[in-house]
Parts: sequence; C-alpha cells; structure tokens
Amino acid sequence: MTVDRAVAPAALGRAVLLGRGVATLAAAGTGLRLADDPRPPLLAAGIAAASAAAGLAVLARNPYVVRHPAPLLAADGLLVLAVLAADPGIAYFCAAVGAAALAGVVLGRAGIAVGAVYAALGYAVAARVLALSTAHAEFVLAFPIGCVLAAAGASVATEALARHVELSVSVVASAQRAAAAGERARLARELHDSVAKTLRGVSFAALALPQSLRRHPDLAERLAGTVCEGAAAAAREARDLLDGLRADEPDRPFGDVVAELCARWERATGVPVRLDAARVEPPTAVRYELARILQEALRNAAAHAGASAVSVRLAVTPAGRVRLRVADDGRGFAVPAEPSALRARHHYGILGMRERARAAGGSLRVRSSPGSGTSIEAEIPATAAPA
Repeated sequence: MTVDRAVAPAALGRAVLLGRGVATLAAAGTGLRLADDPRPPLLAAGIAAASAAAGLAVLARNPYVVRHPAPLLAADGLLVLAVLAADPGIAYFCAAVGAAALAGVVLGRAGIAVGAVYAALGYAVAARVLALSTAHAEFVLAFPIGCVLAAAGASVATEALARHVELSVSVVASAQRAAAAGERARLARELHDSVAKTLRGVSFAALALPQSLRRHPDLAERLAGTVCEGAAAAAREARDLLDGLRADEPDRPFGDVVAELCARWERATGVPVRLDAARVEPPTAVRYELARILQEALRNAAAHAGASAVSVRLAVTPAGRVRLRVADDGRGFAVPAEPSALRARHHYGILGMRERARAAGGSLRVRSSPGSGTSIEAEIPATAAPA
C-alpha cells in the first residue's frame, strides 16, 4: 500500500492558510482601532480574508497543487505584497510569517530560504515602522525572525506528519494482510474439517467402483450408494460451511448476532430459546468462533438431545473472558473422561466446538448425564486471536 505524499503538505497547508487568515484579520482589526485612517487596515483585512478563502478552496479542490510549489508560492507572495501595500504594519508581519510557514510546508527545509527573504523584507518594514515611532522597538524587531522560525517549524512538522501517515498506513496494511491470512487459514481449516474429508471418502469409494463392477456387483452397488450419499453429504457440508461463514456480521453488535442466531434456530425447530446476552464485543476472529460454537450447540440440541427448551447465556467473567453457555433439557449422555473417547462415540460436533474454543485461545466444558440435559460452556479471552 503506497502513501500519497501530497497528504501531509495539503493538510498542513490548509492549517497554515486558515491560521494566517485569522491572525492577519486580528492584526488588521487591532490596527483599525488604533489607526487614524481606517481604510488601510480594512483593505488588509479584506485581502487576508480573500486570500485565505481562495487558498482553502484551491487546496480543497486540488490538494496536488502542493506538488507545484513555484506558482503556489509566487501567487502567495503577491498576496503578501498586497497586504504590505495596504497596511505596512502588524498585518503584514502576520501575513509574512504565514507565507514563510507555507513555504516550509511545500518546500521542506528549502523553505527556510524563502523565510529568510521574508525576514529581510520584514526588517525593511520594521525600519520604516520605527522611523515613525520607536515605541516597542524590541517587539517590532522580533517579528521578522519569526519568518525563518515559521519556515523551519513548518518543514519539521510536515516531515513528522508525513512519517506519521506512512507509519499509520504501514500498520493498517500489515493488519489487513494479517486479517487476510487469518481468513484464508480459517477457511482452509473449515474446508479440511468438513468438505475435504467427505470428498476424500467419496474418492476412495469411486476408485474401488470399476473393479467391483466386474467381480462383486453387490459391493459395487453399495459403493455407488456410498458415492451418492457422500456427494450429497459434501454438498450439505458446503452449504453448512457457507451458512457458518455468514453467521457473524462484524458490523453489528455481537449480542444482536447471537439473538438473531437463536431466533432463527427457534423458528426452524419450534423449540423456545431463553436468551440472556450481555454487551460483549470480542475481536472479529473470536466472534466468528463463538458464533460457530453456538450454531453447533444448537444443532446438537435439535438433532440429538430431543430438547423442549434451550437457554443461551453470553456474559463476561470477572477475569475479562467471554463466556458462552448453551444448556438444554434433553436426554443427555454420559460424558467420557477422555475427550478422545468422543470420537469413538461419533460426537464430532463436540470435538469441533472444543477445537474452535482452543483455536481462539480458550476452552470448552461439557456437562451432561443421561436424562439430565446437556450444557456446553465456552470461555475465551476477550482479546484472544485464533492461532
């Protein structure tokens, strides 16, 4: 991801133009109260307001004008000279300092030379002001050096802002790459755990089918049935996978997503769900795993438990972990002491939920006994990221 180098100068250029316009107007307003003839301060104020408005309009319409500093600074210099002709006093000094700062923004450190030119002109103006009155001589003589300081400060600020923008863009790009890699890894894991395994079994049955047709017609018939059933299962798993990938909507509050999943399951099964969901906003990857665990737990309650009611609770523990608990009043089962025994009993859904919780840096507990229902509780750190 590349960084547009016009961003920082354009942003600071707008700030300089606005600040100079306000300062010059304020100076002209002060001169208006002190001067015997109000026309010069009024003219300087009008020039300052018009130049600020024109500069802001140009930068808003075409920020890339900062890539052509010569015409920009030439036009700005003419405006400063117009202010000088109108009111050679404090209003001019404010306009000159702003022009030097603008030069530092668009030229970088080379803008200090432009600031020095404005400073030299400023000392000539200061000499004229002091010829009329020596009051506040130190104050008047200090103004011109502000042009050099403004140019130097603006160039440093522009460089710092440009580095900050580049670093920010680099961080965002790195986060996007990591998110894309995580999404690909998650999709690969989903495909491996579902469709790929089914298709592998179908392929083995299909390989054995040609020989069986000649030697064992009965076996060939069974293998053909296996291929058909496997293809149907793969299609079903692919459909479930797509539904699962759409389970979470990261732009919505996670509590609303959980409520929608529960309501959808309740409409499909007719089994009432009692939901208690706290305001929890875990990271996107953790949200996805929790949503998939909820879907699988509800599917098990419908397919195996014969439940007449289900309760779902989403909460945050005192330790700052997200806890999702799904409990039903179904037939229950004897939970084996060793998780590996679940595979032998074909409880693949529980194994998958356990793997999801572990992938998100958490854990999953299953409590059940025959006739006493089942509760599944996943607990995941709120800031965890899948491995």
